[in-house]
Amino acid sequence: MTPKSETVRRSLTESALVQAPGALRAWVRGGEIGLILLAAVVGCLSGGVVSVMGWAAQSAHEWLFGLGLDERLSATRHVPPLVALGVPALGGALLGLVIWLGGRVRRVPGSPVIDPIEANALHGGRLSLRDSVLVAVQNLISNGCGASVGLEAGYTQISAGIASRLGLSFELRRNDMRVLVGCAAAAAIAAAFGAPLTGAFYAFELIIGTYAIGSLTPVVTAALAGAFVSRAILGHQTVIPLGPTPPVGPADYLPTIGLGLICAGLGILIMQGVTLVEEGVRRTKLPPLARPVLGGLAVGVLALVATPQVLSAGHGALHLNLTEDGAAIGAAGLIFLFLAKALASAISIGTGFRGGLFFASLFLGALAGKIFVMLAPPLVAMVLPPVTYAVVGMSALAVAVIGGPMTMTFLALEVTGDFPIASLVLVAVIASSLTVRKTFGYSFATWRFHLRGESIRSAHDVGWIRTLTVGQLMRREVRTVRSDTTLAAFRRAFPLGSGTQVVAVDEAGLYAGIVLVAEAHAAPIDDKATETKVSDLLRYRDQVLLPQMNAKEAVALFDKAESEALAVVESRDAARVIGILSEKHTLKRYSDELDRQRRASVGEVA
Repeated sequence: MTPKSETVRRSLTESALVQAPGALRAWVRGGEIGLILLAAVVGCLSGGVVSVMGWAAQSAHEWLFGLGLDERLSATRHVPPLVALGVPALGGALLGLVIWLGGRVRRVPGSPVIDPIEANALHGGRLSLRDSVLVAVQNLISNGCGASVGLEAGYTQISAGIASRLGLSFELRRNDMRVLVGCAAAAAIAAAFGAPLTGAFYAFELIIGTYAIGSLTPVVTAALAGAFVSRAILGHQTVIPLGPTPPVGPADYLPTIGLGLICAGLGILIMQGVTLVEEGVRRTKLPPLARPVLGGLAVGVLALVATPQVLSAGHGALHLNLTEDGAAIGAAGLIFLFLAKALASAISIGTGFRGGLFFASLFLGALAGKIFVMLAPPLVAMVLPPVTYAVVGMSALAVAVIGGPMTMTFLALEVTGDFPIASLVLVAVIASSLTVRKTFGYSFATWRFHLRGESIRSAHDVGWIRTLTVGQLMRREVRTVRSDTTLAAFRRAFPLGSGTQVVAVDEAGLYAGIVLVAEAHAAPIDDKATETKVSDLLRYRDQVLLPQMNAKEAVALFDKAESEALAVVESRDAARVIGILSEKHTLKRYSDELDRQRRASVGEVA
């Protein structure tokens, strides 16, 4: 291994990398069986980590809030005022301290942490294990002190960090590395919900970005391993009992579609609400490390004024509201609870608590489904029980915020075991997902990327586009001519057939434009040919390429300029010509690389 490659590897992992033995690395890289076994190892490790984090969060709730054994925080009837206000605020202070300490040990303090979606979209599955551990610790503190965030973000982050480190140790190829990170996420979600199919499709839809036969076996293997390990350690599984339900008929699909559309709108409002809270907190000029303290106090106030159901992720509150006799507070009470939980989640994330909206969106969706049942009967005849629509709303709102229609459909199937209800869920999540995609265009994760300037809409591998730059594609041998050269001299120096274009430079040697050879020879030949200057025929004076532009940006500029070739300059301020690039060559290289990536994603090439 060269010193340069070792430096690159250490910069990716931020620490010395322990490599697997050479023979083992070659065996894993050389066949599908090796990757499957590595996926099983990742699944077991992810299941164990998820179990430990879940146990630690529940233990923190029991100790800090004085809960009984296995009593859920969000299902408790009463929390003492000092506890409700003090624990989240002190947790926010501790979180601020951990963030400050974490910034001192990170290689690039202040830079965004690469999550599994971004890692697979831009970095070939590479992400920092150190950063992942920090995120998991921060997520655990946030959830443990009662902030309205789930642990799923921490589950997937640390699992993906472990998978990425193992992938680097075995020197996996880019596509195999992306699959292994997907395996980790699949195992984490499968372990969290006891739902292997949900975990597998979470990986396909949200982390890998595509479904392929080549990735099916390792992903499913990891999901099963994660679910089995979690069940062996914790010994329980998320189950929603529906009880006896009437047969699902064609008429039941119409209100389901309506509920899906309503949940799409609610999901968009929730995502934008988080952004509004963040912007409002930013305008207060409060130091970032102190913001979680303010957020903790606000969440504590909501727990006292509204209900303790706004605390933590909401596992207990979800089951409480899904039971037929639980939380029978009427439509107005459920609407108030919905608004309080949505506000608590927005405040928690907007003030800096670490976590996501996965479980909060499930809880809010269940509330939306029950509210829909209570308010819609005058308009639509419904014969199915309220808990059925609660499950449908749970999945429809979650898909609006998180994404993954099949993920949420399988989640409903695995936690209810009811196939007819799963068909209703599928219709609702399709309606919700399509509406969000066409009107808003983002899930919560990709919306966050958009806000910080990243154009990532999914986990599809687009990182290679950024490495396929103009500087790599351009031709450095450039024919140039002074812009003050006469037309007659230009014709003698560049006769017809000698090329299609020549780059013109000014007296200082900086870019001035492009002269089309055919156009120069087509100009009328008269006694003024000795006086006409090349500068009179210049084209594309303001359209230039920069070496750091990627191929996609170059193609867009070719279309805008309507040119077959453009000059490449050092920078816009120092417009020294360093190369030239043709549209034909760019499109060919871009198309070849796109086809190679497509074939790699479906397993046609190694």
